[in-house]
Parts: sequence; C-alpha cells; structure tokens
Amino acid sequence: MSNTNERTFADLGLRRELLDALTTLGYEEPTPIQAESIPHLLAGRDLLGQAATGTGKTASFALPILERLRSDGREDEPTALILVPTRELAMQVSEAVHKYGRELGARVVPIYGGQPISRQLQALRRGVDVVIATPGRAVDHIRRGTLPLESIGIVVLDEADEMLDMGFAEDLDAILDATPAQRQTVLFSATMPSRIEKMARRHLDDPVNVRIARETAEPGEAPKVRQLAYVVPRSHKPAALGRILDVEAPTAAIVFCRTRHEVDQLTETLNGRGYRAEALHGGMGQEARDRVMGRVRTGSAELLIATDVAARGLDIDQLTHVVNYDVPSAPEAYVHRIGRVGRAGREGVAITLAEPREHRLVENIARVTGQPIAVEKVPTIADLRNRRMELTLATLRESLLDDDLDRYRTIVETLTDEFDLVEIALAAVKLAHEAAGGDQDETEIPEISLRPRRAEGRDERSKGAKHGKDGKRPKDRSGKGEKGERLSKGDAVRLYFPIGRAARVRPGDLVGAIAGETSLSGRDIGAIEITEKFSLVEVPARSVDEVISAMKRTTIKGKKVAPRRERF
Repeated sequence: MSNTNERTFADLGLRRELLDALTTLGYEEPTPIQAESIPHLLAGRDLLGQAATGTGKTASFALPILERLRSDGREDEPTALILVPTRELAMQVSEAVHKYGRELGARVVPIYGGQPISRQLQALRRGVDVVIATPGRAVDHIRRGTLPLESIGIVVLDEADEMLDMGFAEDLDAILDATPAQRQTVLFSATMPSRIEKMARRHLDDPVNVRIARETAEPGEAPKVRQLAYVVPRSHKPAALGRILDVEAPTAAIVFCRTRHEVDQLTETLNGRGYRAEALHGGMGQEARDRVMGRVRTGSAELLIATDVAARGLDIDQLTHVVNYDVPSAPEAYVHRIGRVGRAGREGVAITLAEPREHRLVENIARVTGQPIAVEKVPTIADLRNRRMELTLATLRESLLDDDLDRYRTIVETLTDEFDLVEIALAAVKLAHEAAGGDQDETEIPEISLRPRRAEGRDERSKGAKHGKDGKRPKDRSGKGEKGERLSKGDAVRLYFPIGRAARVRPGDLVGAIAGETSLSGRDIGAIEITEKFSLVEVPARSVDEVISAMKRTTIKGKKVAPRRERF
C-alpha cells in the first residue's frame, strides 16, 4: 500500500476542473479512503469500502463520477445513481457533488420523500448527470418511468448498512437489478456485517476491498473521540444526564433515545433544566424537522434529542458530543452514532448511559470496536458546584479582559464608602454566579458498584457446596445437591419469558435483567431453562408481580419481553 500522506489530488489523475474546485474548497491532500479508492474507481473497478462516517467517503466516489462526465454533447439521461438512506444525507451528498462539479457544469438532482414529486419530475425532464436518491423514492420514480436507467454507468450505495437496517434490502435489489449489467458498482459501509458481504457477492463484480480503520492516537496522545460510560440506575438517568451535560458544557450535542415518547419526555426535562433542547423523531412532519435542524445548525438550539431513525444521515459541523441515553443494541449502531463527532481532526466526546445490567453490553462494544470506553463516576454535587464556579470564574475573567466597565465605576466607588472592596467583589460574584444557574438544589445520585455480584454469589454457593461445616458436601434446600434448584418448590414460581436461544439469550442475560430492574439479587433467582424460543426462570413467589411488572418496562437483547407465570 502506498504512503497516502505523500499523495496529492493531482497524483490521483483528476482533471483540472476538479483540482481547481478542490483547491477553492480548501482541500489540501486526500484522506486515506480517498487516496485508496479514487484510483480504483477511475480504473472502472467495482469497490467494497469500509470507512467510518466523516472520513471523506463522499469525495471518494463523487470525484470519479465527475471525472467521467463528458465535456460536451452530454445525454439528458443520468449516468450515475447514488443511493443513500435518508433525505438529509441526500441533500448533503447533492450539495457536495454540486460543489465539486460546478466548473464542469454538472447537473445534480436529489430525489427523496417529503418533497413534492412534481419538482423532481421537472428536474429530471430538464436533463441530469447525477441522481442522488433514497431507495423508496428511487423505486417510485422507476415504476413511474421517470427515472431512466439505461445510461447508468455507475451505482453507489452509500451507508449501505444503514439502508439495510431501515428495511430497504428489497428496494436495493430491485434498483440494482434494473440497472445495466455492465455498470460499475460501489458499496460503502461503516460496518461490514454478513448481509453486506452477501449483497456485495450478488451485485459486485470482482470488487476491490478497501477498509480504512478509524484513526488511533499515538502513544501518549489523547484520542480525538473521548469515549465515556456512566452506570446509572434507570430512575436517576434524567438527572445524571443533566449533571453530565452541565460538567461537559457541549457546544452542540445529539442525545439518542430509543422511543419517540422518551425523546419528548427528555426534551421537556432538559428544557426545564435550562438547556435549549429540540426533539426529532419519526412522528414529526418534514416542515417541523426542517425547522428543528435549522435551529440546531444556527446554534439557537444546543441539544438535539433524537431517535436513531430520525437522526440518520445528519451532519452537524459544530457537533462536539454524542450521547447514548440508552446503550445501543448492537456495536454497529454505536459506531454510526459516535462517527458524527471527531471529524476532520476535531475532538469530540461520546457518552453512554448504561443501567447496571447493561454494563456488560458496554464492555462488549469496546471489545468489538477495539476502542476503550472509560467507565466514569457520575459527577457528584460537589463536582457540579466546582464546575459552575469554574464557569463563573471564566465569565468574570472574560468580562475583565474584554468589556468596558467604566460605566459601573460610580457604583463601586459609592459602595466603598460603606463596604470593604473585597466584600463588594464577593457580592458581585455571587450575583453573577446565581444569574448563570448558581447552586441549584440537587439530589445525590447513588454510586453503582461494578463488582460482579452474581459471580461472587456463585463463588459463595460453590464454596458452600464443596465444604459444609462438617467438611462434607451438603444438599441444597431442594434436595437435588450441587446442581439442584436454589429455591424450594414452595417458595419458587416459574416465569415464562418469550425469548430463547434463537435470540442468543444466556442465563446471565436473564439474571442480569431481573437483578438490575428489581429488588432481587442474583442469589435470589433459581433454576433457569432456556429453549430455542422461550425461557423459564424460577423466582421467589413473593416477587412474581414485581418481576413481571419490571420486565415489561425493559428489554432483553434489545427486545421487549412480557413474562408471565408458566402455564401447565
């Protein structure tokens, strides 16, 4: 592999108009994904690329597309089709392709849902070189006969894993099957699950594989994306998030939630805490979404509270923090979320709030992604007060350096006749501190011990099983010895959980979910039986209603479960 640090865009073989455009836009040298991809795409090869969001993927496929545009005598039908998961990403890619190809007179049309189709029809009839489309709207145009595909020479699937997650697999297959067999096909994905590889085998012809890992820090150098996790009980999560945001003081942040209801509820909570928060979810109309994004991009809102689907494809330049209010269900989702910060060499922070039973999910994400996630303690009231004092100090220092304070001199001189100058200053600082939020009443958030309770319980039980007081192996209360149930039949009730081995459920998942959401500990839970489709768990009879109620409010392996008493 060549040394990409020494390559320039001119070395890649791009035409003069594109090089001039890149110079005007301030591009100095290609990113690794651009340096590795562009030569292969210019040579006409199919390509399967893996690179995180924000690594320069758009230019890596847009520049080769524009390079192949004819200078004169162009057809009215499109020669390139770029498929993206969301309306927002379609607009971003369209804007980028237009900027790169301005000197070439490139005709670029984005087509997506939420926009009048008549406007898109007019643009397509006028003639177009490059179409950027969401899969659903592309299929709609193909069925209408308004998106001709006969002249398509290259098809790009950008963020393919996101499109599959959104249920576009059949649409993508239909679109690719309708394009010319001799086309060039490019597939980019932040992650490479088996379904992406399966799609590549079906639709790509002997592709070049380009995989660009996220930049790692040099020894002794801080990573560009600081990844943190806080273990917090469910009932304290809103307060913990507010406190963490108070300490972090983000310029702009996206907070990811699982449901629309959670988005609306958390937005209201954070606005009540003094933040300028905006909600974004699938229950909102397109006009409302546009207004929200306008406020975020202009800085009039500092927090965007969103569901995964609603936030897909968003690119916010000033974004400094990404917060997972719930642990993502899969490492791939985590990668997509945190890919929105730390772009173009800027530093960013990724924060995850995990309930006690989800701590192992955080460890799994760190293991799969190969990136450390530091588990921190939730800031205490003292930490918060210290941080607020620091902010007050910084505000006062800035005012002393930059503001014209002479008009207040008369007030100070008048007060010095009656009070000591230090006392006057203290009163002024107190007023400034209280005006900025002051020391609001807070409740201390309980610290969660991450000691493996269940492991300790197993150790104690195993010691007791091996060595009773008389030195002999005792039987347990059920009379079945070492492997018998831990609860007597009179005390135990078996609960039916509609989830089993097919969902990769293990005993630890069930024990962790129950222990994390109820007053029971791992030691209180009896025998567990897991089948392909369901699981049976013994719990104390006195706790049945508590367990059933708690489990209805949570998830196991990312799925909602509603346990019930076993039916005989």
